[in-house]
Amino acid sequence: MTVTEGGIANLTCRVEQNDNTSLQWSNPAQQTLFFGDKKALRDNRIELVRATSQELTISISEVTLADEGMYTCSLFTMPVKTAKAFLTVLGMPKKPEINGLTKPVMEGDQITLTCVTSGSKPAADVRWFKNEKEIKGAKEVNASGKTFTVKSSLQFQVNRHDDGVAYTCRVDHVALTATHEETTQVLEVHYAPYVEIKHSIPAPLEGQNLKLECVPHGNPSPDPVLWTKDGGELPDLDRVIVEGRELTFMALNKTDNGTYRCEATNHLGTSHAEYKLVVKDAPTTSSPSTTSPAPTLPDTTGPLDSKHLNSAVTGNRDPNALSGPPDHALIGGIVAVVVFATLCLIIVLGRYLARHKGTYLTNEAKGADDAPDADTAIINADGNHAHAEEKKEYFI
Repeated sequence: MTVTEGGIANLTCRVEQNDNTSLQWSNPAQQTLFFGDKKALRDNRIELVRATSQELTISISEVTLADEGMYTCSLFTMPVKTAKAFLTVLGMPKKPEINGLTKPVMEGDQITLTCVTSGSKPAADVRWFKNEKEIKGAKEVNASGKTFTVKSSLQFQVNRHDDGVAYTCRVDHVALTATHEETTQVLEVHYAPYVEIKHSIPAPLEGQNLKLECVPHGNPSPDPVLWTKDGGELPDLDRVIVEGRELTFMALNKTDNGTYRCEATNHLGTSHAEYKLVVKDAPTTSSPSTTSPAPTLPDTTGPLDSKHLNSAVTGNRDPNALSGPPDHALIGGIVAVVVFATLCLIIVLGRYLARHKGTYLTNEAKGADDAPDADTAIINADGNHAHAEEKKEYFI
């Protein structure tokens, strides 16, 4: 059986058939502990639990590593009968200790952290954690009698990111069934400051308020900070207000343009950050455009007559008012059509007049070709008036 150091071990021996012969328990040193119900060894840790002709049970409290070994139960018959049980005692590891850490540590120092635990049996397992994230260390195991001493070391160069980091040494062992032993050390690292500037608005405009915050990082904390503009003092302290690490501008204008520096110092050094302020013009406000309200239909329950409908469509506007600039293309088209129609009319009239003039000359000369004189020709022409209707010419 297996028991943890400091625990209780119960040893039971049973026999099926016995003629009232006593049972006996003896330890690894062959010392009799109990013979029947009679105690043979003076050890207050060993007590009788049950003693009959068929069973002998004893208990050992506050078990130590020295109790480990082979225990024998004997029945004194002819020949003697025996049964053996091996008692294994687990050594409980002690709470680990972390050595090699001094506070504070300076940035850039090389340090070695060593975690030590002793008294474990079998040897304990030692693990390192950096802010709950496991990291690997160099392990060393040394035997000391029946127990073991286990060491694990971490060696690294300290930087500013190690400030406030928790290094934990954790011990795992078979005897620690419900929990584990661990020790934690938090590093305190001193380092020179570095500075950053945060601004409240990305693109400052004239008339706006601007806040600049100087954020220094360092250990010890660099406080207070120093604000300057273009290498000199801050101007116009009525509008430019310094409150702790904050620099506030009230109602920005172009005179605020420049390079602003925040400087922080501790005993390890000095650092600064700069912010270049360029104030831009505020956007001009455009006049609102006037739009005519949408026309509304007259409130009437009956059918709309033409008067009401016209009023609704025109929106009660002046009918003589021009709705927009004249359309020059339309006017040019109308003029072209009028000119074309006029030319066509002149051509038609010219041909008509020319045609009728030829008919008149022809009719006047008919019957006068053979006349000896003008009077006879006129008379002959008049005589042919009766047949003039048949010889008319028509112009189509």
